[in-house]
Formats: sequence, structure tokens, C-alpha cells
Amino acid sequence: MTTIPATTFKTIRDMLRYAVSRFNHEKLFFGHGSANALDEAAYLILHTLHLPLDKIDPFLDAHLLPQEIDAVLSVIDRRATDRVPASYITHEAWLGTYNFYVDERVIVPRSFIAELIPEHFSPWVGDPDDISQILELCTGSGCLPIMLADMFDRAHVDAVDISRDALEVARRNVETYELQDRITLIESDLYTNVPDKKYDLIITNPPYVNSGSMGKLPKEYLHEPQIALAGGDDGMDLVRKIVAGAAQRLTDNGLLMVEIGNERAFAEAAFPELNMTWLSTSAGDDMVFLVEASDLANFKA
Repeated sequence: MTTIPATTFKTIRDMLRYAVSRFNHEKLFFGHGSANALDEAAYLILHTLHLPLDKIDPFLDAHLLPQEIDAVLSVIDRRATDRVPASYITHEAWLGTYNFYVDERVIVPRSFIAELIPEHFSPWVGDPDDISQILELCTGSGCLPIMLADMFDRAHVDAVDISRDALEVARRNVETYELQDRITLIESDLYTNVPDKKYDLIITNPPYVNSGSMGKLPKEYLHEPQIALAGGDDGMDLVRKIVAGAAQRLTDNGLLMVEIGNERAFAEAAFPELNMTWLSTSAGDDMVFLVEASDLANFKA
């Protein structure tokens, strides 16, 4: 840990300036919530001092107690030296307006599917009230099923993960949102232990990072469970299994939605004859594809 006398700092403004300089000097990667050093530094400082996360200005020139300075310096050092993602330091992550508990048992929640849920996947879903059964694969922290249950208030969500550790985190989040009656957590290797029933929606943000990219990931990602990231040589190992098993588990009008990050070229190469619709997100039209049950019916995996 970097040793700096507490007397070097007096105010939050001092701490903020120092944190931004450290983060920029260490060339940190910001891919787990904040987009830049200033936003991440402000978030970590405010969280550590138990201050409102959206109101730093009134506190910038507030003088800090020695123990508060020590606490902030410790957090800055974990982020800058150890490259620990901010969400693992604070044990919280945000998707839109939703807040989730996270730790090193799950990847930090980040999903472009989450952007599409508040709109009820319009226009592909005509009436949200018609959605009664949803299957969500590779659930991790449980963030997507919580959002799905919240927005599709007549639906039950089966949320699946192979990791028992991840499901413990998901269970904590489901209980926080008091959705135990609406979400069933299932320990399963994809469809293996999934109930024998039909789903209106199958949603998944699976591991999809190809082997070439895995070796180039920033240090921050090395703190995350690699099983939740690695998708094989072309990133499509699990995606192939998900697509192959979807037809028999979807209703006649059901939809499969898969997030594959920057792997569109690999996805199209893996499924050259599959009619995939690419959905628009804040990152463009390359991150999420949708397939209708009718197109899966005759698809040969």
C-alpha cells in the first residue's frame, strides 16, 4: 500500500484530486460502471464516507477526520495498485436505477439487455401481460431476472447458473427485492435441471469472450470468475448449446435473446443459416441478437 501521511490531505477536494491523478497515472480500466477516473474517484470517495452518491459539490471543501482520510486512501490504493473493480470494493453495482450486491463470486453486472427490459422488448413483445414464463440462463448476481420480474409483473422467472457461489449472491439480491415468489433460482448446467415447461422468453448474457481476447483482458477482469467470461476459441461454446436447446423450450411465439458483446462476427459465423435480428443498444447493433421460435424450429445445430 502507498504510504502517505494523513496530514497531506484536509478536504474531499484534496482526496478527489489525488485519486484522479493516481487512477490516470496507473492507467486503470473503467469498464465496470464508471466511464472515467473522475467519476470513479468521486463514487469511491462518497461511498467510503457514507455520503450521497450524486452530491459531491456540497462536501468538496469539508475537512476530513484522520480516520476518514485513512479509509479513503486505503480504497484508492486497492483500486489503483491491486486493480480491484470498484464494485468489489463497495459491494454494489448499478444497472439503470437498480442496485445490486456483488462480490468476487460473480462478475460485475453489465448488460445491454438491461437497456431493453424497461421497454418490454418492444416491438418484439406486443403485450407484456402475455408473458407468463421467462427463463434466464447464466444469471450470475441475479440482476436480469430481478429486472425482468419487475417489468413483466405477470411472469415467473426461472434463473439458472452452474455456479452455486453465484446463486448465493443472486439469492441475496432476490431477497432484497422481495421477489422470492416470482423468481426461482436453479443450479444447472444450462438446460440440464430446467423444468419441463415452455417459456415465452429465454434471455441470456452468457460467457462469450473468445480465447484470443481472454489473454488481453485488462487486469480488472482477472478479479472476476473466469468461468463467467470465457466462451472457448470463438466465444460461442455456450451460445451454441443455448441456441440448440431453445426450440424445444420456447412457446410457439417465444423469443430467444442472447447478448454476445463484441463477438458478432463469431456469432454469425457460428450460425450462418440462422435468422438473427440484431437489436439496437447504446453500443450499437452488434451486442444482442434475437431469434424467434419459428426460426428455431427448423434450425439444425
